[in-house]
Amino acid sequence: MARKLRQKLGEILVAANVVTEDKVKTALEQAKGTGKRVGEVLIEMAACSAVDIAKGLATQFGMEYLNLQSAEDHKRVDVTLIPEEISRKHLVLPLSKSGGRLKLLIHDPMDVELLDMLRFRLGAEIDTAIGTKEQISYFLEGDRAGATIAKPLVKKELGDLTANSMDTSVDRSKASIDQETGQSEGEIVRMVRNIIQTAVQNRASDIHFEPMKQFVLLRYRIDGECQIIDKLPKVNQSAILARLKLMAGVNMAERRIPQDGRIKMPIPMLDAAGKEKLDPAGQTMVDHVDFRVSTCPASHGESVVLRILRPDSVRIGLINLGLEADTLDVFNKIIRRPNGIFLVTGPTGSGKTTTLYSALDTLNRPDRKIITAEDPVEYNFKGINQVQVRDAIGLTFPAILKSMLRQAPNIILVGEIRDREVADIAIQAALTGHLVFSTLHTNDAPSAITRLIDMGVKPFLVASSIQAVLAQRLVRILCQKCRGPDPDVDSKLLRIVGVSEMERDRVMGPKGCRECGQVGYRGRRGIYEMMVMNSEIRHLAFERSGISKLRAAAVRGGMRGLLGDGRLKILKGMTTPEEIAKFAQIEGFDPTTEMAV
Repeated sequence: MARKLRQKLGEILVAANVVTEDKVKTALEQAKGTGKRVGEVLIEMAACSAVDIAKGLATQFGMEYLNLQSAEDHKRVDVTLIPEEISRKHLVLPLSKSGGRLKLLIHDPMDVELLDMLRFRLGAEIDTAIGTKEQISYFLEGDRAGATIAKPLVKKELGDLTANSMDTSVDRSKASIDQETGQSEGEIVRMVRNIIQTAVQNRASDIHFEPMKQFVLLRYRIDGECQIIDKLPKVNQSAILARLKLMAGVNMAERRIPQDGRIKMPIPMLDAAGKEKLDPAGQTMVDHVDFRVSTCPASHGESVVLRILRPDSVRIGLINLGLEADTLDVFNKIIRRPNGIFLVTGPTGSGKTTTLYSALDTLNRPDRKIITAEDPVEYNFKGINQVQVRDAIGLTFPAILKSMLRQAPNIILVGEIRDREVADIAIQAALTGHLVFSTLHTNDAPSAITRLIDMGVKPFLVASSIQAVLAQRLVRILCQKCRGPDPDVDSKLLRIVGVSEMERDRVMGPKGCRECGQVGYRGRRGIYEMMVMNSEIRHLAFERSGISKLRAAAVRGGMRGLLGDGRLKILKGMTTPEEIAKFAQIEGFDPTTEMAV
């Protein structure tokens, strides 16, 4: 069925006899190349009023129109529902709140980024009505004074820093980002510090500073999902990027090529109520957090991403990774073998490093020597010899691996098998009595076999050295505080993930509460498929068989696919069919065989 196109604003105004077609055509011509919208130009031409435009937009987007000059509509505003600084900064007014949904009066229904940001900042799904910008501004100036302001839902709101440091340009005569220290820090220094601190305290894994044409977009990645937090003023872009580069220890003058750096800074610790923890002496307790910084030149300036490195995330223990009991039992047996290669596969950000470090943490004992080759070394472990790859001076993966073998280790970790040379050395290490851990970028476990052979590794070496391959993904876990039965779940999704209609009542869904920021999810866990090499799989590898044959043999050997593992977590109420269905597109997938428990 053809998608129904939204009626144009000009057509709506003409049909309502507000303006003539000629006026609309003139406005369209004047709007070209100026970045202005037709409605703005019509108001400037005095062809119609702001009220006419607001009513036209209400019709265009199927929204309710409110006239704040009307006593009845005026009384609908409840200023206590959101913080005042959000109302003033974004020119929005709260109308009502019910069942986790907040209704706001806005003036620009096309500002989708603003609505996404407000969903995060206010911790609620947003419904909208429309009014004029002038009436909203007048209301804020006249009616907002003295109102009781509701506290924000985010533990440490960015509102603390936006009022002065994001809405205004920096007075460089009063605040120098190069010289300010201690309590005399300038606006930009405080802004950057608070942005980073808020991200850590709200469980973000990445902070994205993305320069756009008219602003700098600030986003956090929380539980694997990017969320718009704010749009920082363009005038502050250079100062923000300079501050980040200074903290990361990279060349501040270099803007043409990508750079990598690190930041370590203390972050105040929060208790369950969102308040800063105090030690017995009454001092704020802090956690020293590492950040990996990456800069990349883009069209409107350098994009900067801070990856938040949390040591506790790789020391959660094998039992907390999300492995089912039978898979965990096999995992523990594999990592305790004296030799061979154990591969963990999956795309970037699927938790491979966490899985391998958790295994190393389990094996790290005084009677074992463990050496790693990593690019970069993200987390430091006591008792493990970790080597940073430095290609510029010839300290490459192959060079480190060759040196490792002369150090007589028991266990070797190779950050990633990227080419044939690294693969050959890793295999030789496995065949000469070492246990080797590494990662590979493939979609599933059987693909690791064909990937190594495609690199040029001889099939008989692959067949004889690989002990097992673990493929994994990370899925969001339902908030344990607010999850509930989901009787309305789509039947198509249930079929995709192999859940029968008889099991529908065991399916849980996201509801949303203060604890999870009204999202319904809190935290992530892995879904896994463990392929243990047996005689049939080794024979197929030697014969260079395709992925479908390898996968079928692995399933016959007891492998439960990613979807099968996901199905178990759905039936346990841990996650939802929507989350698991993201990984449904697997070559050779057959729900009748791979969904077996």
